[in-house]
Amino acid sequence: MNIYDQDLDKNAANFVALSPVSFVERTAEVYPELPAVVHGERLYSWGETRERSARLAAALRALGVGRGATVSVMLPNTPPMIEAHYAVPALNAVLHTLNTRLDARLLAWQMQHCEADVLIADREFAAVLQEALAVLRAEHGRAPQVIEVHDPAAAGAAASLGGEEYEALLARHAPLARLAGPQDEWDAIAVSYTSGTTGKPKGVVTHHRGAYLNAVSNATTWSMPHFPRYLWTLPMFHCNGWCFPWTVALLAGTHVCLRRVEARAIFEAIRAHRVDHYCAAPIVHNMLIGAEPAWRAGITQRVRAMVAGAAPPAAMIEGLARIGIELTHTYGLTETYGPAAVSAQRGDRDPVPLAEQTRRAGRQGVRYMLQEGMTVLEAGTMTEVPADGAVLGEVMFRGNIVMKGYLKNPQATAQAFAGGWFHTGDLGVLEPDRYVKIRDRSKDVIISGGENISSLEVEDALYRHPAVLACAVVARPDERWGESPLAYVELKPGTSVTGSELIAHCRALLAPYKAPREVRFEAIPKTATGKIQKFVLRQRARSASAIE
Repeated sequence: MNIYDQDLDKNAANFVALSPVSFVERTAEVYPELPAVVHGERLYSWGETRERSARLAAALRALGVGRGATVSVMLPNTPPMIEAHYAVPALNAVLHTLNTRLDARLLAWQMQHCEADVLIADREFAAVLQEALAVLRAEHGRAPQVIEVHDPAAAGAAASLGGEEYEALLARHAPLARLAGPQDEWDAIAVSYTSGTTGKPKGVVTHHRGAYLNAVSNATTWSMPHFPRYLWTLPMFHCNGWCFPWTVALLAGTHVCLRRVEARAIFEAIRAHRVDHYCAAPIVHNMLIGAEPAWRAGITQRVRAMVAGAAPPAAMIEGLARIGIELTHTYGLTETYGPAAVSAQRGDRDPVPLAEQTRRAGRQGVRYMLQEGMTVLEAGTMTEVPADGAVLGEVMFRGNIVMKGYLKNPQATAQAFAGGWFHTGDLGVLEPDRYVKIRDRSKDVIISGGENISSLEVEDALYRHPAVLACAVVARPDERWGESPLAYVELKPGTSVTGSELIAHCRALLAPYKAPREVRFEAIPKTATGKIQKFVLRQRARSASAIE
């Protein structure tokens, strides 16, 4: 033992596990009167938000929630969703945010897989959740305790789920004295599901340390000031809102809630609440560009936007600039807590032509400040490709902003971490300035409206139709969604079916957004061994992966 190891141990005074829960406590202590959450006519200060979150934590603890327990939530971007991001991790429990676009069977499967103990849900989703809970009970013997949110801003009446009402539950419990967080920063903070390469959902388990560091990275990467006004256009169910629930708490900002993402409502919120930051999938940015110019009247502040999911085309960058919105392109995966790389500005001294600015902005870029590594490696040898912008390899990450692994899936975890790097499955190049540019996806994933769709999962649904002999699904450009599924189909001799019928068939088996938007009946190119040549179909479809 050397002298610097003698009598210099960790203790409560000099070491505390990193957790983004601490941001809430500090901001409520230092800025209790500042606005924290705006939702319609409701406004909560940071002191009130901290108290509401601590009441929710107390209520969950009374229900038996503690370390390692799972709390599932199916909520829009409203105050209870924000409060769940603060309360559940404070108990060292695990937050499971359900995608509100999923069907009942997949909702049930996820809650069974992560062994949900409690479900907090908005009544808007009562119908699909009633079906999901019935499946969960009948097929898995699991019945999570239900807490239901009745939001006055919701459109129309919705059935009750039979659980205790959220506001009544909060009123019934005194707040915890402190939102404490974990003893070990490696403890799980959330589980998020992604379809991956096979169409089978994988539960991505993230930890407190990574969430803490990515929340800070968001702020530093974007140079966000103190007291930002952040608009929730990005669903918080998606990668925990890219860790921005915790970034906003770190900076004592204001969460501006938006229950439904509509262009007019976005501009109204930006104007009314002086919003200066928002994140969104490409579809939302394009929606704003095409909106009525009159809706933008009165917005004079600088607005900064972040995009991920697909590289922004020149028309998007230029269109947003015309309406006063500055765009930052980021890249990441659920496994990296959302964005973990950014197409960072280089600060050129001399003017750069617009075409070159746009080309640079479309790159996936460089690692976040608190991510330890991002590069392009030859997967077989795990050696870095030349930084020449030509040699393809696999994009890989390494560092604290990488998941713990896949829940109950050691084989997939081992494969993802082979060679000491996280394998994204995306193929790209290293350019001479060491910025990463994706050229193709080794994972057959279509990014539609910011959501991943496994082409193999869609193909499996098509193959369940008795008339389908062979099929392949690729991405096609979509003005609204960025990308959408296009199915190529060969029929069995003597059979007939229409494209509309096949689409309806898929919608009965999948979440509606996963179903093909178009079906083309034509010969599918194959190799001599019968393997489908998807790259040919991508070129036919002019899908994003086929376009430089």
